[in-house]
Amino acid sequence: MSKSVRKGKVFFIGAGPGAPDLITLRGKKVIDTADRIIYAGSLVNRELFASNTSDLHDSSGLHLDEIINLISESVEKGDIVARVHTGDPSLYGAIREQMLRLQSLQIDYEVVPGVTSAFGAAAALGVELTLPELTQTVIITRKAGRTPVPEQERLDLLASHGATMMVFLSVGMISGVVEDLVKGGYSTTTPVSVVQRATWPDQKIISGSLETIAEKVRREGVTKTAIICVGSVFGDSGLKAESKLYDKTFSHGTRKAGSNHQR
Repeated sequence: MSKSVRKGKVFFIGAGPGAPDLITLRGKKVIDTADRIIYAGSLVNRELFASNTSDLHDSSGLHLDEIINLISESVEKGDIVARVHTGDPSLYGAIREQMLRLQSLQIDYEVVPGVTSAFGAAAALGVELTLPELTQTVIITRKAGRTPVPEQERLDLLASHGATMMVFLSVGMISGVVEDLVKGGYSTTTPVSVVQRATWPDQKIISGSLETIAEKVRREGVTKTAIICVGSVFGDSGLKAESKLYDKTFSHGTRKAGSNHQR
């Protein structure tokens, strides 16, 4: 009988926004059993790797070729590689270029989703991002900087919708963000919260309006690792919105208006 050959594989794992218990069960299981872990820098909580003594690499100082070489070395030996990204890897995770390289090398991979920091920020603020008659749309975007954005996705154009906006990777340009959003149609009184390092022990929340937020952020010295949360759901008007789902005068597939299902 021939000896079975162990097949190597890569798992792209979303580590969540920071708190180590916000990773998925599937992601943690892979991390605990992986032969090599390659993680995306300081925004991945090192506590996730406490129970694994395998080969550990911080990819923040590596370029793409070096990362792929590390992966290839392990997979050729039949090892399991955990490629750990912050939040959810599908948002600003730069995983597509890695997956294309792996495809060209015929290396098997799988993506394990995670909790994006946008939802970590919403949880920290205790808000619902979509509210009846206020907004039913969430725009996740960034301001153009060293990395450009498509012309039709400029902040001022997106702002014209008046939807909830979660602006990534832009707090260092907060004055420009405010200028674009006001130009696009948000009033200067629109509520804004900036959440730095959402769900980490040193999480910081700065709240205000488009008129005041830039100065508050500068005063607090926040220049990175923060999400700018913009829209009416972050203010007092969000407290008044109620859905029809639990409205006693509203009928739907599992309840008739006015019925009493208490036991």
